[in-house]
Amino acid sequence: MKKQRENQCTQKTISLLSPLGKIQVSGCENGVHTIQILMDVAPAERSSKAPLSCVVNDSPAETSPELQRCVEWLQAYFSEPQTTGSLPLPAFHHPALQGDAFTSRVLHILLRDVKFGETVSYKRLAEMAGNPRAVRAVGGAMRRNPVPLLIPCHRVISSSGQSGPYMSGKGDHLKQWLLTHERQRGEG
Repeated sequence: MKKQRENQCTQKTISLLSPLGKIQVSGCENGVHTIQILMDVAPAERSSKAPLSCVVNDSPAETSPELQRCVEWLQAYFSEPQTTGSLPLPAFHHPALQGDAFTSRVLHILLRDVKFGETVSYKRLAEMAGNPRAVRAVGGAMRRNPVPLLIPCHRVISSSGQSGPYMSGKGDHLKQWLLTHERQRGEG
């Protein structure tokens, strides 16, 4: 039933240019479904051509208030990230974020409890979710996060202090950039 309801959504996609490269945000009138960071440019090329902020590259004629709220949040994150804590988040409309499944619980705890500029270990996040032995399951939840940046899976690191993989290991340089971005902007 839940899947059928989601299929009835009329999704729209907004494309943004950011310091990470192109980001696509998809959602419907009920909320944001996904945020995809596209690996369209090699990191060395991106750094010299990347905008310093996040700008809309392509947008449908009409967008839902939730998609617009998401775009505004992302723009603030890249230009004035320390202000995002006072901005309303858009509603989420993705099955992974509904109900009380472990993935949903972990992602909501991460969103609620790990603030801008902070990090948490996979182990500590498992403990916060009520299952200290579920470290690998927390890693799986991070891989299934449909809305990275909004739900800050980049803030989850290994117990050793190493950053750990991002985007299945293909985006490790992006995770480093995001953590540095938050540390630098949090100090200023």
